[in-house]
Amino acid sequence: QVQLVESGGDWVQPGGSLKLSCAASRRFFTSDRLAWYRLAPGKQRELVAGLSSFDRMFYADSVKGRFTISKDMDTLYLQMNSLKPEDTANYYCNRDNRYHHTLWDWGPGTQVTVSS
Repeated sequence: QVQLVESGGDWVQPGGSLKLSCAASRRFFTSDRLAWYRLAPGKQRELVAGLSSFDRMFYADSVKGRFTISKDMDTLYLQMNSLKPEDTANYYCNRDNRYHHTLWDWGPGTQVTVSS
């Protein structure tokens, strides 16, 4: 089982930027298709960005053009620009549930709050 620890969340004003990190307990395999998710109060967990084999990227329409997903050997990143109040949520990384039936245990997430 892989352990995940997210970090980088903070309070930021609208229009600001943050870079989230997700450290894994082992290096990623080529077969690991990874994703960032977010969970806001009263809403379902939403997949916002995915990174599959050969570095193919997927973005939800709500974040397209503003967020960028990337990775290195054992860390997944999410660069978030032009943040909006509706981006406020707890952000998590995991396997991409569009490709993997079994996900890793969820980490604690990292809170992003966008407000003036």
